[in-house]
Amino acid sequence: MKLFHLSDLHLGKRVNGFSMLEDQDHILRQILALTDTEQPDGILIAGDVYDKSVPGTEAVRLFDDFLCALATRKIPVFIISGNHDSPERLAFGNRLMDASGIHLSPVYNGAVTPIALQDDFGPVHFYLLPFVKPIHVRRFFPDETIETYTDALACAVNALHIDHTERNVLLTHQFVTGAARSDSEEITVGGTDNVDLSIFDDFDYVALGHIHGPQTLAENRVRYCGTPLKYSFSEISHKKSVTVVELAEKGSVSMRTLPLTPLHDLREIKGTYADVTLKSNWENTNTDDYLHITLTDEQDVPDALAKLRVIYPNLMKLDYDNQRTRAQTQLEAIEEVQHIDPLELFDQFYTQQNNQPLSAEQRAFVRGLIETVWEKEEL
Repeated sequence: MKLFHLSDLHLGKRVNGFSMLEDQDHILRQILALTDTEQPDGILIAGDVYDKSVPGTEAVRLFDDFLCALATRKIPVFIISGNHDSPERLAFGNRLMDASGIHLSPVYNGAVTPIALQDDFGPVHFYLLPFVKPIHVRRFFPDETIETYTDALACAVNALHIDHTERNVLLTHQFVTGAARSDSEEITVGGTDNVDLSIFDDFDYVALGHIHGPQTLAENRVRYCGTPLKYSFSEISHKKSVTVVELAEKGSVSMRTLPLTPLHDLREIKGTYADVTLKSNWENTNTDDYLHITLTDEQDVPDALAKLRVIYPNLMKLDYDNQRTRAQTQLEAIEEVQHIDPLELFDQFYTQQNNQPLSAEQRAFVRGLIETVWEKEEL
């Protein structure tokens, strides 16, 4: 059985103020062309279909066109919600869509009903486990001790009661310990969202979403396919692709990638204003790419952004690297604080005030408060 693994489409996303809808339409059409060539037996979309919980009409229309094209091709599609999606909105009409082979994960209710496809080796069971936090799982398993994301996922996976003699595929959207992040990803509760890799030991393949850089965490078995497009300049070195997974008999899994070519690539240029505007330096390059330009001039160039966009119309970001900017260490310190786990910040404050750290019970209580606050902010 051949499967395409996609995730983190982030339809409707804006990068540095630039709408990515045209680029996303281009890349989805490219994926459709690859389905015609490869003829996969199923498409897995592992969350973050949209960039916002309430997506714009253009983003919804784009995804609708994509699903209709796949349904016309009679290719089953399996979709879960990610942390950027509204699970309720994404699940709308899922029972009607099942008849068209479009399978959307319902809002998590403590139970996940597998969907099976058949091939020459028998059934393959697909489990659609959307993005969940401990607070989501805890309400359905009140007798279980669920404090961390690992606890939550372990409980949710154990409740699947999978048949270990048959082939099982899991779609989920979480941060698995050891995965490398990018700047465009959202860190949940200050980085406490790590899930232990061992939770997925019983699956033949785990199609992960959430991490934007393609990476394999267990040989041919647990995989982040990454985004189909670059969504931050930290992703410049990424090779975006579609992951192709092929399941043979139980225990036999192979994997390869199909490269994707963006409408506009992301690039970075560094030099003086004279360097980056010198005709010989840009006339043989693709000036339509999305650019981050860093000027090394000691004095700011008046109206540099507007002037540079005459040559580079898709200039997204302009910075300076000089003695003045290198001296601004205070701003860097503030940025570092913003990425510290809020639980750890509270623990430091408590220790300073009371000359002792939080107890295990106090930490669990504060963690629960943080999760509750984040939960309300997302509503």
